[in-house]
Amino acid sequence: MFILRAAVLRRRPVSALRCLRAGYTASRTTAAYIQGQSPGPRIREYFYYIDHQGQLFLDDTKVKNFVTCFKDKHFLVFFFSRLRSNQSGRYEEDFPFLSLCGRERNFLRCDDRPVVFTHLLQDPPGHEGERELLSYCGGAEKLSVPFRPEALYMHPVSGRVYHPCSDVGGGVGLVRSALAIELSPSFVYSQDDAQSGQPTHFLWGGRTHKLTNELEGLLLAGDWGGGHQGELG
Repeated sequence: MFILRAAVLRRRPVSALRCLRAGYTASRTTAAYIQGQSPGPRIREYFYYIDHQGQLFLDDTKVKNFVTCFKDKHFLVFFFSRLRSNQSGRYEEDFPFLSLCGRERNFLRCDDRPVVFTHLLQDPPGHEGERELLSYCGGAEKLSVPFRPEALYMHPVSGRVYHPCSDVGGGVGLVRSALAIELSPSFVYSQDDAQSGQPTHFLWGGRTHKLTNELEGLLLAGDWGGGHQGELG
């Protein structure tokens, strides 16, 4: 794996923050690690963090912003296409996700969800049944799922917007705030609730889509997709 790490690896123990369910604030844990540590022959371990904007960082990067996040598309596609639930027996509670490359283990924790949708794309011209795609984590069309407007879900506590993804994220991906703001005028609320309650419909493509709220149970239960071994796709 051609690891393009944007920060100097620190040879000192650091502690990690847990991923918590949507709408909650993370708290510090006692998990300690050293970037690049080798717990066994020819094995290396690295630790990453993804924020609610879909930006990926080395976990111990002190200043996390657009300058310090990973931006190389090939690396991001490689990393997230191999992402799965962490069932390695190591750091499972504090880093619930893992991207493997041979003997290299790349552990991931997140501010909210491991899949963060960042852009709404059109299928390339010429594709049968041209459709819109939601792209995640900087991978453009290489990391994307079909956009299902009826499946959008607005969390009643945090106000964040979610959309279905693969099982690795518990079937739920976060829509980053900038994209959610672009979509927000299309949400329709009942007259009784106005904008103080949950939206009931979504206007898109000249149609009124009734929201299914199919993600509600997964989010409110804090289901992180434990037990799923499938890769993103």
